[in-house]
Amino acid sequence: MTRPTDIIVVPHTHWDREWYEPFQRFRLRLVALLDDVFDRMERDERQRFTLDGQLAAVDDYLEVRPERREQVIALVRAGRLAVGPWQILLDEFLCSGENIVRNLERGLTRSAELGGAMPVGYLPDMFGHIAQMPQLLAGAGLAHACVFRGVPDRVRTHAFAWQAPDGTTVRTEYLPGGYGNAAGLMDDAALVTRRATDLADRLGGWRPEGAGAPTLAMYGTDHAAPAPDAPDLLAAADVDGIRFRLGTLAEYFAAQPTTVDGLPTVRGELRSHARANILPGVISVRAHLKQAMGRAERRVERYAEPLASLWHDPSVQRFLDMAWTRLIDASCHDSVTGCGCDETAEQVAARLAEADQLGRAVCDLVGARLAAAVPRDGYLVFNPSPTARTALVRLDVEAPDGAPVGLAGADGTTVAAQVLDRARTLLADDLVPAVDLPGVLTRVHGRELYGQEVTRWSVSPADATLTFEVARHGDPAFDVEDVRLALADAGRPDHWRVRIVAAPRVTVAALVDVPALGHAAVRPVPLPAGAVLSPDAVTPLAAGAAPVPGPVTVADRSLDNGLLRVDVAEDGTLRLSTPDGVTVDGVGRIVDGGDVGDSYNYAPPTADELVDKPRAVRTVVRHAGPLVAVVDVVREYRWPVAADVDAGSRAVDREAVVVTTRVELRSGERFVRLRVEFDNRCDDHRVRLHLPLPSPGRASYAEGQFAVVERGLTAEGGGGEVPLPTFPASGFVAAGGADGALAVLLTQPTEYELTHSGRELAVTVLRSIGMLSRNRHALRDEPAGPQLPTPSAQCRGERTVELAVLPFRGEWHGAGVTEAAEAYRHEPLAFAGTAQPSVALPARATGLSVTGPGVALTSVRDRQGRVEVRVVAETPTDTGAVIGAGRGVRGAWRADLLGRPGERLSVDADGLVRLPLRAWEIATVQLDLA
Repeated sequence: MTRPTDIIVVPHTHWDREWYEPFQRFRLRLVALLDDVFDRMERDERQRFTLDGQLAAVDDYLEVRPERREQVIALVRAGRLAVGPWQILLDEFLCSGENIVRNLERGLTRSAELGGAMPVGYLPDMFGHIAQMPQLLAGAGLAHACVFRGVPDRVRTHAFAWQAPDGTTVRTEYLPGGYGNAAGLMDDAALVTRRATDLADRLGGWRPEGAGAPTLAMYGTDHAAPAPDAPDLLAAADVDGIRFRLGTLAEYFAAQPTTVDGLPTVRGELRSHARANILPGVISVRAHLKQAMGRAERRVERYAEPLASLWHDPSVQRFLDMAWTRLIDASCHDSVTGCGCDETAEQVAARLAEADQLGRAVCDLVGARLAAAVPRDGYLVFNPSPTARTALVRLDVEAPDGAPVGLAGADGTTVAAQVLDRARTLLADDLVPAVDLPGVLTRVHGRELYGQEVTRWSVSPADATLTFEVARHGDPAFDVEDVRLALADAGRPDHWRVRIVAAPRVTVAALVDVPALGHAAVRPVPLPAGAVLSPDAVTPLAAGAAPVPGPVTVADRSLDNGLLRVDVAEDGTLRLSTPDGVTVDGVGRIVDGGDVGDSYNYAPPTADELVDKPRAVRTVVRHAGPLVAVVDVVREYRWPVAADVDAGSRAVDREAVVVTTRVELRSGERFVRLRVEFDNRCDDHRVRLHLPLPSPGRASYAEGQFAVVERGLTAEGGGGEVPLPTFPASGFVAAGGADGALAVLLTQPTEYELTHSGRELAVTVLRSIGMLSRNRHALRDEPAGPQLPTPSAQCRGERTVELAVLPFRGEWHGAGVTEAAEAYRHEPLAFAGTAQPSVALPARATGLSVTGPGVALTSVRDRQGRVEVRVVAETPTDTGAVIGAGRGVRGAWRADLLGRPGERLSVDADGLVRLPLRAWEIATVQLDLA
């Protein structure tokens, strides 16, 4: 290593948009800081400033100071102010891969409007980095990355080659000492030279011999501005043979090579604790935020955007843009992480709720337009998956009391349906004084009464009875004034009997064939008495239709669909067994332990007490098949009410907690669905769901952002934080050995650990903590933030976690795990028809199909009149995608990550695009549909 001769000092601030104070209070400080910085820059052309790599800080400032916009543009164009490329500095593991793409896309677009983005993937404070980040940066045209946390110990130089799973490599700058490694350089004018000398010596330890490019020094810290006279102070620094100069990050990287020749290579994710804390507890704290993020992202990415783009509705684009604004804002590394104050968490939850509402509004609007062609007693069913599916749908339909019901499709096929619930038909039966009848009639709003519409009504003077009959769709000619006139002619009894009778309705489950990203219409039809659905067979009733395999049966504490058998043990855990001999016992054990950590890191009490044995267990059969079987396993525990942090132990007092695990097995599915519910009445604890493996595994495989990452049983330490091997997963985590494995299918980012020497998976259900950060932490050397109480992070109240468990044999990528996760995460969506009952059902329609071994769909969106499709090869071997559309493909083009079209692709005689893919390649294709 060699002492540098040219050091570029980068004045900057790291701006946490919201954290230990809520957004607006931080923004007040941001505006004051930037007012001061921009005034200095106007007076002194030597001043430089880098605004933290995120456009959100600029947007937040200009919303308050719009008159400064032209000054900001002038500074960016002059190269004195560096902005972008991100819209916001995200947490990479707690949002979807598509969210990361949209964040980068929006940041680059907004930066261009202000004069241009800093061409660097600046990632200064994220709590580790995803494996595919090099491919994402390169796909957006960025040749450099810049990181702090997560770099492994074997990197001993300031630059290394960071390689994504597909082989894409970017030159990456490591920030030794962090994004504030020169923060105190100019705090005292009398000490600048000495501190500059020390800084040069420290940075020289990271420079290889013969390095000729300048060295980077980051002069700044959290929410702070550089010294007003920084140019003069730096010019006065007298260090022999070393030139110090102010610059932006963009200026520094412009002087660096883009090649990675001779640099050490690091492949995949950066989650080492060796050089800095990566604060893994944020994965599981305030789990409801992670659930809300996963729910809202799916709603927008996999339902709203495909519906709008494939079924011709560009009018909703602004709603989608607003949804993405909220999703990107929520992805900030102090937001969805939950490591801020309670007010911040509340605002993040509200943003995510709005994103979900916007996505649902788009679905409702487009779905209602499609359902306008469906008779009003029917439904239009949308399949969000890019392959045709026989999917279980739950519908609310009219049906005669006690009579069997089926669902008929446009092609004449009728499938039997399983009744799950029957609605009340007598909604009201009241004896009302005659003088109060006018008030009763005011309950009718147009045609609506009790949430339904009036179909018929009658007035019977003989027995003084007024009857309303209601249903989902009423009589357009109904006028409540006619009822008033009829009552006036009926004489004057003292009291009237008022009855409101609903048409018989049932909630049914049925297996419906739906095309890829397309829709199918169904309507209820009565079945003959001999067609009553039984657990013995699941058979379509139309001539020539094939029976559906795998009816679900329930016997005592067992559920079986021919693909998977689930037995409930006496202690409430599950035994899973498959026809090919994979068997595992003890699945679903609940373990409650103490947690005296904080929002950043878990920490058990010195004398921990684990509670994993229930005091009582009972089972309740909710549905007995044959399409869906549901059994509730109800377990009662006695958990300590809190922990004594100072004493390092859990409380003696106990609280009774009932944990209900809903076990659901469907026809045709190889996995069992679980929903764990309980009322959290305790503080300072961690609850985990344990899943023993059929055979031990030496590694886990976790699906995250465009990749499936292999992780071992340990984590690398050394940076002041005990390296617990708890890791994030978003789509699934799989582990096991030669005699069988388990995959846990997920709907949101979740924390897991492979425990007991690879014999068991533990999935965190809840972390209940009361401090943002603790100054004294058993598993971390230094505070991660201010020591502030966060009582809402105890997460009291009803808590629900959903997941599914898939036993399999062989490697995860050859056992259909990715396909199972796709089916589990993306249920079909149903829209009620609104056309006249006499209208025929519209034919099924395919939207877009994407097939190929290991090929996963991540996005379908409108891109200036073309349909843009993004896929990833989630497989360790090269593969290919086959893309088709129901309307036909007229033209196809490859595009980069930002949607800029490139190479034209051929469309074969069948109207299909055949796209070769490298292992782990992310590919974007734009289609011109007929």
